Amino acid sequence: MIRRLCAGLAGLAMLSACTVVPTPSGVPQHRPPAHHPARPEPAPPPVVAPPPPAKPTNAADSGVQPGPAFTSFAINPDAARAALTAFRLSCPALQRRADQSGLTRSGDWSQPCAQASGWPDGDAAAFFANQLAVVQVGDGRAYATGYYEPEIAGSRAPAPGYDTPIYKRPPDLIEGDLGDFFPELKGKKIRGKVQGGKLIPYPDRGQIEDGALKGRGLEIGYAADPVEFFFLQVQGSGRLRLPDGSVMRIGYDGQNGREYVGIGKLMRDRGLLGSGQLSMQGVMAWLRANPAEGDAIMRENKSWVFFRELTGPGPIGAMNVAVTGRVTVAADPAFVPLGAPVILQLDRSEANGLWVAQDTGGAIKGANRFDTFWGAGEQARTIAGGMSGRGQAWLLIPRAAAARLAEQRDPAARS
Repeated sequence: MIRRLCAGLAGLAMLSACTVVPTPSGVPQHRPPAHHPARPEPAPPPVVAPPPPAKPTNAADSGVQPGPAFTSFAINPDAARAALTAFRLSCPALQRRADQSGLTRSGDWSQPCAQASGWPDGDAAAFFANQLAVVQVGDGRAYATGYYEPEIAGSRAPAPGYDTPIYKRPPDLIEGDLGDFFPELKGKKIRGKVQGGKLIPYPDRGQIEDGALKGRGLEIGYAADPVEFFFLQVQGSGRLRLPDGSVMRIGYDGQNGREYVGIGKLMRDRGLLGSGQLSMQGVMAWLRANPAEGDAIMRENKSWVFFRELTGPGPIGAMNVAVTGRVTVAADPAFVPLGAPVILQLDRSEANGLWVAQDTGGAIKGANRFDTFWGAGEQARTIAGGMSGRGQAWLLIPRAAAARLAEQRDPAARS
């Protein structure tokens, strides 16, 4: 019976792991095996790093703090007069534009603009001190570059030595605001053309240089030097010095929608430029000394700018008003209301003082990022080409807007 029982259990041995042993009384008993393998401890859950904080999308998201009193900056009276003139010029557009920065609302600029129209030029500094409030966006740490209105050799018609076409805006270039479809993308532009019922990217720099727009009657002029024209495109406006000595002024009339790539940084990162070659002049010298490599590098900036002839004052900035040398700065409208005055204190003294944000730029993105405009001529070219300043920035906004932001920051401060 014991054998039969063991035989009967043998088929279950692999499952039950039982052992049958006789007891002194002869009654079989079952007991567990002498050894149970230890169960492995469950693995600890993986450590998941917290997501990085969301990057601010506008000035309000960056945080706004009150700045020093305007009088503490000791603004030069001539600079204050020039800035007041530029501010007056900007006021109509400033009051019409929807402010993407989150700092001001419709109507906030009405009183300052009304006051500016009749304010005496001889007391311009008092206007800024009395009508506007100084605020700091984020930590206020600023970076500023420079741009200017270049003058290059050009011709209205093709001629020997004038081989680089300057195109006007093509009629099939379509531009849209993604905010029309996705509210969170308001202000983000997309450009392209329709082909086969689909919106596709517009030809890039290399494709345009290879003839993508040739034969369509879009040429408004021809440049003598492709390197000079490349940098005129970066500036966004300029002058063509024609063979008869006259000047044709051209201004920005759109862009192909492709990404702007700063070739100076690209060349520096690749070790192509030494410490003394980081200015615009240094980049141009390298491109000319290495024409084949230089052409390939310029094509890595896929952005292409279209132009129109300007017959009135200019050049024209993003607010559709003429910009002024040593007064206008380009800024990101998500962080600066276009038309607002700006104060810079940088490690480049020539850029210190009062400016007015009247323009934008493809590479000018983020809080406290500015591009200072220096006008035309060799001095402007030298300063703008070597401008790279760091320091602090403040904005001037209507007092009503500053008070509202203070209440949002600290409700107990409400009077």
